[in-house]
Amino acid sequence: MPLLKLSLNAAINRRKFLALGLYGIVARAQASAAIENSFQNFIEELWPAAQQAGISRSLFDTVATGLTPEASILNKPQSQAEFTIAIPAYVASVLTPKRISRGRIVANGLDEALAHASRRHGVPGEILIAILGIESNYGVSTGNADIFRVLATLAWSGHRSEVFVSEFIAALSILQNGDASRGQLRGSWAGAMGQPQFMPSAYLKYAESNNSGHAPDIWRSAEDTVASIANFLEKSGWKADLPAIVEGQLPENYDYAAMDLDFSQWRSLGVTQANGASLPKNGAASLYFPAGATGPCFLITENFEVIRKYNMSDAYALSVALLAERIAGRGTLSTPWPKVTPLSTNEVKSLQRLLAARGFYRGTFDGKLGRSSRNAIHAIQIDQGWIPADGFATRRLLAKLSAL
Repeated sequence: MPLLKLSLNAAINRRKFLALGLYGIVARAQASAAIENSFQNFIEELWPAAQQAGISRSLFDTVATGLTPEASILNKPQSQAEFTIAIPAYVASVLTPKRISRGRIVANGLDEALAHASRRHGVPGEILIAILGIESNYGVSTGNADIFRVLATLAWSGHRSEVFVSEFIAALSILQNGDASRGQLRGSWAGAMGQPQFMPSAYLKYAESNNSGHAPDIWRSAEDTVASIANFLEKSGWKADLPAIVEGQLPENYDYAAMDLDFSQWRSLGVTQANGASLPKNGAASLYFPAGATGPCFLITENFEVIRKYNMSDAYALSVALLAERIAGRGTLSTPWPKVTPLSTNEVKSLQRLLAARGFYRGTFDGKLGRSSRNAIHAIQIDQGWIPADGFATRRLLAKLSAL
């Protein structure tokens, strides 16, 4: 091809490229402007609810002016680690030697505050420290996202919109009350704040100062943080002198028929603690096999469910309880964790639908394995004579259900 024609074609192609590039820039700018206009309109629509909550117009405008959506957080609510990886792997990621050692050091430094919180609320200090350790690495990793931008984006995106609108208004109330400054209200991609990672509504309901002499400071005060966590757990139903979990040892030839009994009934069946000690005297407990019958067996109590109110994941609640045991120096598990492969979210949804179709499951098809799913699995295992009836979800179980 002649050089002149090559040069001419190249020039034309460059002009096309530049034109297309400019068009793309303009289109993106227009789309961005449309998004920001939509977002700003959404923010303005929150004013009546804010006004009803007692928020002043000047405060609302100060917060709302210049807010833009945070695109990077929109896909994160579906990817929390405690819901997507195998429980043994999650527990191992939490119970590291460094976190255990650091927990003991932090507990020693907060001994007076922990003793005060325990006396007032009935929650053991090691549980409070374990939650602090998992939530924010003992106050080190509290998040640096603008809470208002995060909550507004999540509400605007439609993901649990009503919840995040309420949290946005609650954050405004914290400012209105003078409990914290605008600069302090920073936290995680989900809107959780400070060392205990409280949502704004949780702050308003549960935050407590260690000495009652000031507004609770969960951002800078570890003492206020442990007091607030203890208050949350007590108000959520924590029962003093009842362990959250006990590692159990089943008798030989256990038939797995019973899953929910009182400790006295478990004792009568020959169940003991894995270390050979007797079970607690009082309280109800459920058998829980987080890695199936070949792994550790736990008896979980009402206090396990209370921890789940802090975070609805079984993996989280189990990790809090086990980390607390290690911080308190009460040893490791007697039974090692087996290697397990977790079901995907879609596989769990399929499992839930199959269980529901056969009348064993009445929960939502959310792809998350909790108590309702475990009980349904156990029920169909008993019904079909599938032993061990451990309530544990596997691909083999899914295949069996699909073949029925």
